[in-house]
Amino acid sequence: MGYWDAGLSFVAAAVVAAALTPVAGRLARRLGAVDVPRERGLAWRETPLLGGLAILVAVLVAAAIWMPATITLPRTAHAARDVVRQANTWGLIAGACLIALVGAIDDIRDLPPLVKLIGQVAAAVVAVRAGAVVTGLTVPFVGALQFPHAGGVLTVIWLVALMNMINFADGVDGLAAGLCAIDGIAFSVIAFDLGIQGAAILAALTAGAALGFLAHNFHPASVFMGDAGANLLGYLLGVAAVVGSLKTNAFVALLVPLVILAIPFLDTGFVIAKRLKYRRKPWSADANHFHHRMARIGFSQRKTVAYLYGWSVLMAALAVALRLYHRHHHQTGWIALLVLLGLVCLAASIYLVYVLEIFKFKGLRAQDLRASRPHATEEEIEATVDHDLETGEFEKVK
Repeated sequence: MGYWDAGLSFVAAAVVAAALTPVAGRLARRLGAVDVPRERGLAWRETPLLGGLAILVAVLVAAAIWMPATITLPRTAHAARDVVRQANTWGLIAGACLIALVGAIDDIRDLPPLVKLIGQVAAAVVAVRAGAVVTGLTVPFVGALQFPHAGGVLTVIWLVALMNMINFADGVDGLAAGLCAIDGIAFSVIAFDLGIQGAAILAALTAGAALGFLAHNFHPASVFMGDAGANLLGYLLGVAAVVGSLKTNAFVALLVPLVILAIPFLDTGFVIAKRLKYRRKPWSADANHFHHRMARIGFSQRKTVAYLYGWSVLMAALAVALRLYHRHHHQTGWIALLVLLGLVCLAASIYLVYVLEIFKFKGLRAQDLRASRPHATEEEIEATVDHDLETGEFEKVK
């Protein structure tokens, strides 16, 4: 029955989001929530925001029909045998409504960073109070770590971080919505394997809402999700990870979400590291995300999204395989499959992060410089390319 509920909630959320996204776009134009072309963005025309409101309504409709009132969570090794831990579904949804509201206000009025952060923390606290809190994890070479008193704080940090990561990824048509759809499906499969049906349905309807919105957001996008959608999807994926994976108190519970969310983690880590290196504020805007850098080496938006989708699918497949490994760990064929998937993911990661952004850029940038500066020496061209790679400040490569 749970599989049917997840499948139906996925379809319903997709249909509702697809139907309401144009309505949200018209509302955004009336309220002045419109994104305009700018130097650090990839928008090429004025595009309405607030697509996140359509995603929210889709989530609410599907949750009202198929989500259980409470999500029963697995006991961890340190929990008392007679303690049944639960997360209140509508408490979790209340946090989703709160962060969507904060994001919508930001789309309309452009809130200060501190105010947005307070809104994100408030939504995360609501989720923690509703029962989405991690109290223990197993770390390799360290063992089981229990933090019954600090778990709430750590969960808030996790949820706020994920909201911002999805927000950072929302810089090219269809990217954030597509990644959330892929990741939501992966979280749903894993939650079902753990027997946490409520979390599986939550992840499935999140994926469906993202996919329905994607019908209007794929390049050329007619509507953007805005902060309302990016923060909402980040919140929902974070909650699904906590109640559907992280609360199992096993090493794979820590590893699986990190693998599924590898792209936003790597992208955010790369960008923040570069900002800190050049003494910029970590939350300041720039054009150094993966999608920006791929655009500068000549990738179209669709090609950029296709490559990142493929990478995300591979990582999600690896995460699911890692979760299912415990059932087949004695089978040589399954071990071989897991190793093969790991090698493919590693190769894809190296190819996309290093080859596409470094080697190809160097060659194309050098060609550009030779054409525009025919009298420059090879040493001068090489020095300029090295400087461009170091700072990330250069014009689009032709």
